[in-house]
Amino acid sequence: MSSHNEQEQPDLKPPSRKEMSRRQFLTYTLGGATAFMGAGALLPMIRFAVDPILHKKGAGDFIKVAEESKITDQPQEFTFELKQQDGWYASTATLTAWIRKNERGEIYALSPICKHLGCTVGWNNNKATPDEFHCPCHGARYTKAGKNLAVAPKPLDQYKTKIENGWVYLGDIVPNTEAAKEA
Repeated sequence: MSSHNEQEQPDLKPPSRKEMSRRQFLTYTLGGATAFMGAGALLPMIRFAVDPILHKKGAGDFIKVAEESKITDQPQEFTFELKQQDGWYASTATLTAWIRKNERGEIYALSPICKHLGCTVGWNNNKATPDEFHCPCHGARYTKAGKNLAVAPKPLDQYKTKIENGWVYLGDIVPNTEAAKEA
């Protein structure tokens, strides 16, 4: 029979530390090493994808191209250099613009890239159609203001222009507004 006063005696052994098995040790070690190596491979890829977004644009949007006094009412070809950054590759591109004054004395610049298939147009380079821009590739023609006459679906693009201290500065390429003013 059992006695009412009889209670189970607790174990009087000191508490022992739960030990890790070899299998658990290897699992934790290999898991940690795998995570470390995975992060080492993944972080450079994340940096590669995000880094160009974090870089600020260049300081200047406009490039000094020509003296204002040299601009006439006839289109003149001017070349200029543009420093560009493509990811981590820095290069210098040589670009061209056709610059002239309109009837109101305003200076504007046209891109020489044909809107048909991207060839380079020239001024007065076709004797059959004088005083026009002509594309030698497929025969597209444009007026002085860049308005499309034949073949090309749109007028020549235009550079943003700024006059400062007697110099003509060119900026981004925008759709042509000068051709719409032409009658």
